Amino acid sequence: MRRRTFLLGTATAAAAGTAGYYRSRIIETTPDVRYPGMQAGHALRDGATLPTSSSSRRCQVAILGSGVAGLTCAWKLAREGHTDFVVVEGPEYGGNASAGQRDGLDYPLGAHYLPLPSLQSTHVREMLADFGIAERDAYAARPYYDETVLAHSPQERLLRNGHWEDGLLPMTGLPDGDAEQHRKFLALVDQLHGQVGNDGHKVFCIPIALSSRDPAWRALDTLTFKAWLDREGYTSPALHWYLNYCCRDDYGAQYDVVSAWAGLHYFASRDGHAANAAEGAVLTWPGGLAPLMQRLRDAISARLGHAGWLLPGTAVRLRETAAGPQVDCLAPGPAASVYTLQARRAVCAMPLFVAQRILPDIRAYGYDPAVHASPHAPWLVSNFVMDGYPREAPGEPLSWDNVVYQGRALGYVVSTHQLLRVARSPRTVFTAYDALSGKTPQATRRWLASASPEALRDEAAADLVAAYGDDFWRRARQLEITVRGHAMASPYCGYLSNPGLAALRDVDGPVLFAHADLSGYSVFEEAAWWGVAAAGRILGQRPPT
Repeated sequence: MRRRTFLLGTATAAAAGTAGYYRSRIIETTPDVRYPGMQAGHALRDGATLPTSSSSRRCQVAILGSGVAGLTCAWKLAREGHTDFVVVEGPEYGGNASAGQRDGLDYPLGAHYLPLPSLQSTHVREMLADFGIAERDAYAARPYYDETVLAHSPQERLLRNGHWEDGLLPMTGLPDGDAEQHRKFLALVDQLHGQVGNDGHKVFCIPIALSSRDPAWRALDTLTFKAWLDREGYTSPALHWYLNYCCRDDYGAQYDVVSAWAGLHYFASRDGHAANAAEGAVLTWPGGLAPLMQRLRDAISARLGHAGWLLPGTAVRLRETAAGPQVDCLAPGPAASVYTLQARRAVCAMPLFVAQRILPDIRAYGYDPAVHASPHAPWLVSNFVMDGYPREAPGEPLSWDNVVYQGRALGYVVSTHQLLRVARSPRTVFTAYDALSGKTPQATRRWLASASPEALRDEAAADLVAAYGDDFWRRARQLEITVRGHAMASPYCGYLSNPGLAALRDVDGPVLFAHADLSGYSVFEEAAWWGVAAAGRILGQRPPT
């Protein structure tokens, strides 16, 4: 389905004029474009001069960053009775798990769901039990979850050949043999869920640190996912499209650069179940994962008895001294000012490309950015506030997750899908995701830095226009675009054997590292794992192996 306008000469002048009128409403209300962290990040990169520190504060632990890893570290410390810590918020509270709101409608500015945790993800299960989200049997094979946060049906659909169909992997209307290839791949995934390596560990585990180190399986990290599919005789174009889509969606990169081990891990590590939900269910909120971050924040404040542990500002310099790590933080506000934290331990809960800028030399910890840095994928997360709903193509009804077959982007989710109503809400938000993986990350970042709001809007709307044509513009009222130039690390071939990441994972001194970057890719469970691991080291606990 293609958008038709008079510019393309495919509609009558009257129809084109009407379409132009509706589209102009978006043009007249220029999109609100956000670049979280860009100003602070570029200032660090360019070595901007900082003012002299005007105040100081002592604490046992300084956690630098309020994303998933940072807040999880703080939550674990507080839960274990360690209360002398602060969290420096950073340029964006919540990081990739932040959210926005307009006219009473919540929507995600980044991550929007959490898969049901695997048996090995005990750190996530502990968290969900603490918050009452896992209501019963939190550590059992099938916990009972809060019904309101289990993704409601229908969960996902695919627009193909002008018709919406259930699920994202095409299974009907395929050439002879292709559907059989699809079934073969799904059967392999079922087998891999229980596959164990020669060391007795699950081959594909989440968190990744608990996965088997069996060399026979780790050899998959030496070739791309596409090369592995070709080697194994998978030729179905629809299957290749689907698996490439999955890599773009979870890793921000195409399957012809993503590690084959990572490509299979996407499927084989996800084996969480629920007593009260169908297979493949996920946990989600209208604001994505931001409500889960709020639960973390509330739990920390409740255990400490105050909210003063969360400090505004951004860590800009970290030095190890005889008294422990000393952290200079740039306070927010129009007048630049710096305050200093003197701590016994510091946790760098920030992307590694930021950590390398605030440390005198991150190579002292065994990590050389010039050699060991993972590629980071740029993303657009675009929230269209909708007045009503555009007309649907035939087939499956509007779902929580909606994807266009061979679409330019990654589809869109409906923020109000989780609201318990007899009828649809009169207004909603369509959140469109785009991994921008068609070019190199560097080339895409250059484009993002110079693109006009209108160019970003056209990119953001690509799949929505493919699904609804001009009727989409009749309903769209406001648009907020979040540009994440370094949204997530991507697991290219060789990421499992990256010695720099391995060195940072093992650091246990005055400075610790905690971020999903340590896993080589970005998901909630991995970020939370490293937050808990850092807290464990502070508490004198050995990390699980």
